[in-house]
Amino acid sequence: MNFKLYFCEVKVHEKYIKRCLQLAKNGKGLTYPNPMVGSVVVYNNQIIGEGWHQKAGEAHAEVNAIASVRDKRLLKKATIYVSLEPCNHVGKTPPCSDLIIAHNIPNVVVGCVDPYEKVAGKGIEKLRKNGCDVLVGVLEKECVALNRRFFTYHKEKRPYVLLKWAETQEGFISPVSHRSQSLGTIPKGEEASPVWISNAYSQQLVHKWRAEEQAILVGTTTAIADNPKLDVRSYTGESPIRIVLDRELRIPADYHLFDKRIKTIVLTEKEVQLDDGQLIFELVDFSSNLASQICSLLFRYKIQSLIVEGGQQTLQTFIDANLWDEARVFIGETSFAKGVKGPELKGKEVLRMRMQSDILKIIENW
Repeated sequence: MNFKLYFCEVKVHEKYIKRCLQLAKNGKGLTYPNPMVGSVVVYNNQIIGEGWHQKAGEAHAEVNAIASVRDKRLLKKATIYVSLEPCNHVGKTPPCSDLIIAHNIPNVVVGCVDPYEKVAGKGIEKLRKNGCDVLVGVLEKECVALNRRFFTYHKEKRPYVLLKWAETQEGFISPVSHRSQSLGTIPKGEEASPVWISNAYSQQLVHKWRAEEQAILVGTTTAIADNPKLDVRSYTGESPIRIVLDRELRIPADYHLFDKRIKTIVLTEKEVQLDDGQLIFELVDFSSNLASQICSLLFRYKIQSLIVEGGQQTLQTFIDANLWDEARVFIGETSFAKGVKGPELKGKEVLRMRMQSDILKIIENW
């Protein structure tokens, strides 16, 4: 084997898969329940077509890439690169593997295999059976990482769980003296509101994150204390489904969480006969394996990602069950003399960056 030639060939394949990944990211937050996918068509070491999956229900990346090629005659001598295995089943769109075969594209380079049971290697098998030369596993780790939510959902049968909180310099996530925390209610004439630890830039970033995920969860104590909206009012995009823990149904009915502007699922131990499509009540057992029950329930609702913005107890519930994938922690300039300590977790810090006066840490559960 000519290793120099082989090395050059690998680098060429990686170059075009990297472009696929760049294109795929254009669909972030828009493709659920589908994954983000990018594709390029290459002829004579030149990209002659490219595309990405822009929205669920619309054309897949390969379809858009092939459609963008001006001279379709070149396809018979081209290579199509795609970050995720071409599909082999009929969903809302026809199979991409059939389209590749129909255009007689001889070479296919795939970043990673699709974990979805209706694909899972079948697309690659069909392409090979129809004479395509298929190479699989170029920048595989990067391709899997791009769709961590999709892979977690299909392989582990649960949503990808992101924990998010802000803490003071001393590690407190809330003050002890927060009245609604100590009393469980707000005095008449006063409206609950959060005690901000992070700055306005960090808060807007959180709204961006919300627009990129499918659901967001908050516990009873935080809900009563802050009366949150859990929407994306400070960013452009669709608000995530609200998941509310309310074991004894203590959250006041006039709070934002029950305004029916956004689909909301309330998890409780009280029997409630109400499901109007926007406000849904689900029974769970709060005394045993709560985090696991939540993940199983959200899997049934086909929710692939969840942001947990609850208080210390809610966050720790997911940590203790080892049902979390990523933690995003803001450290603000705020200081409390006393307070509620943030949750404890072990993981690998993969990023630390400054957000004006705040510091953002991202920790992954490795």
